[in-house]
Amino acid sequence: MPVSPTKIGVGPWFNKKIVDPLLQILRRGAEPKQLAFSAALGITLGVFPICGVTVLLCGMAIALLGSLCHSPSVMLANFIATPIELSLVVPFLRFGEVISGGPHFPLTSDAMKKILTGHASREVLLSIVHAVGCQSLFLS
Repeated sequence: MPVSPTKIGVGPWFNKKIVDPLLQILRRGAEPKQLAFSAALGITLGVFPICGVTVLLCGMAIALLGSLCHSPSVMLANFIATPIELSLVVPFLRFGEVISGGPHFPLTSDAMKKILTGHASREVLLSIVHAVGCQSLFLS
């Protein structure tokens, strides 16, 4: 017997976090072009490969663009793009290493231990630069 999404709690969460805010946005009468631009902006900034920075980027874009974008739509699209962002961090990192010819950054428990103790700061910074470079290549 298949398990329905509502029995495991996904349905109510999805309705509360995604569907209800989207319906509120649509009921307030925002323009379709503005909503499309805002959603595209939120998803584009939402896949930035540094976790936690996307909200700041969206906030800066909202402040710069003002009335050209619909801020709740930008933030909702950013929220929806989070799983995509997390799934693309490693591919962006690896492809950025290939493009730049940089050294391979190991994603092992020893590497994580170096990061947490502060002994891998140069390697971490270089890997972040590779991932951001790859992401900007894909977006251009």
